[in-house]
Amino acid sequence: MTMWICIFFFFLQCLLIIPLSVNAYPDPKGYLINCGSTTEVVEENGLRYVPDHDYISVGNIATINKPGVMPRLTSLRYFNDTFARKFCYILPVKQGEKFLVRATYYYGQFDGGKEPPIFDQIIDGTLWGIVNTTEDYDKGLTSYYEIVVKAQSNSLSVCLARNGHTVSTPFISALEVLVLSKALYNATDFDKYGLTTIARTSFGSGRDIISYPDDPFNRYWQPFWDKNVVENSQTNVTPSAFWNSPPAKAFQSALTSSRGSTLTVRWTEYELPSSQYYVALYFQDTRTESPDHWRNFNVSINNETLYNDINVTTRGLTVYGTEMFLQGKIEITMTPRSDMSVGPVISAGEILHFLPISGRTLLGDAIVMEEFSKSLVNLPPDWTGDPCLPKAQSWTGVTCTGGEQVRIVTLNLTGLGISGTLPKDIAKLSAISSMWFADNNISGPIPDMTSMNSLESLHLEGNQLEGSIPQSLGQLPKLSELFLQNNQLTGIIPNNLSTRKDINMQVSGNRLSAGAM
Repeated sequence: MTMWICIFFFFLQCLLIIPLSVNAYPDPKGYLINCGSTTEVVEENGLRYVPDHDYISVGNIATINKPGVMPRLTSLRYFNDTFARKFCYILPVKQGEKFLVRATYYYGQFDGGKEPPIFDQIIDGTLWGIVNTTEDYDKGLTSYYEIVVKAQSNSLSVCLARNGHTVSTPFISALEVLVLSKALYNATDFDKYGLTTIARTSFGSGRDIISYPDDPFNRYWQPFWDKNVVENSQTNVTPSAFWNSPPAKAFQSALTSSRGSTLTVRWTEYELPSSQYYVALYFQDTRTESPDHWRNFNVSINNETLYNDINVTTRGLTVYGTEMFLQGKIEITMTPRSDMSVGPVISAGEILHFLPISGRTLLGDAIVMEEFSKSLVNLPPDWTGDPCLPKAQSWTGVTCTGGEQVRIVTLNLTGLGISGTLPKDIAKLSAISSMWFADNNISGPIPDMTSMNSLESLHLEGNQLEGSIPQSLGQLPKLSELFLQNNQLTGIIPNNLSTRKDINMQVSGNRLSAGAM
């Protein structure tokens, strides 16, 4: 069965998926996740998509019963909680590895509506973009978004969040997080940028998408044809010899022009915003291998020279611009040298958009917050992913500083019905000025808070805390408000607290007595 999945280029792409026969190639390294599914799905190309319950704990699942829908698009996970700020998939990864992340969306009227929701997608703490599949769905099509990123820690989060245009329920159909070779796109500083896919194209090819197993990383190389002449290659290439390792199948055809003629390819039909882009173009002389077979020509994009007098042989060649400023519709112009007996030729190409990485919450703070999420029960559902970023989607009850070093400065989870215990390493949140956990069901002792020198206000009243009041609270220089009433605390109030006149301290409802320690 043949199925179109057509997607607008700017954040999306237009492609045709032809199921392949099951093969002996190993699956790409990483994660292939069928969102909302309760069983594993094996596609006709042999790739296995697993259920998502190991990577997310919130949301609801739905199924789509429509003819001709690919197996991994027949289920989805949706998020109708209007209180939570974001909903995150958390994937264990190896810090420093490079990943291709692809999120796929097929609305299918799962909620009974007629218009797909519009919402944000987030990669770690960076706003990746806005998901808007309305135009595609009106045409009966599916959408996907791609980004290449480096893991900044031992986990990678992919999150969805409401924005000002969201009037219904965010959802996701499939999620792929695939390990890329270190050599791919390695001219990019992935500590500062991610690369979102604008176009990845096989010029002059038929109507088949090129992906796994031809591309071991399961990148999608979409077909492209226009009024230019199409030639089939007479010589095979070695992908590893090319920058970014494009699949050999992408060189089986190419666009060309007649002798002495300029080859012009209008790559996109839409306007790109003025910004910085990564461009890689792949060439091969399509004729039979011979010492006399080569093509010399100049290459420009939107009238800006990329390379002059490149020499394309049957072995092939990669030409790239790692930081090109482009805008508008993308047009590639290839001008032959005057003595050439054949025209220019182009086999494949990629455009990726530079996305500045917003950074992450300071690692020490993030680790403590992860301990919080493990030690406390009934926390808000958005307590996954980065605690602070993006700023509009920080965890419920969490506020943070801005700037390069993002720190947590306040916590307020008053009256949310939370239970569990406070983590022992709470003192590592040294930038916090106020921490309010009042009117919950938190039990256990109050941990040592010696290094919380910025703490001004601590509200733990109305819980089930036990044990004594730690003397470390009296050593905090800025503490001016300490509410511990209505717990199960025992023992003697530390002298360094009872004698301080600058602290508003409330301790009634416990079994405490005043005295020196």
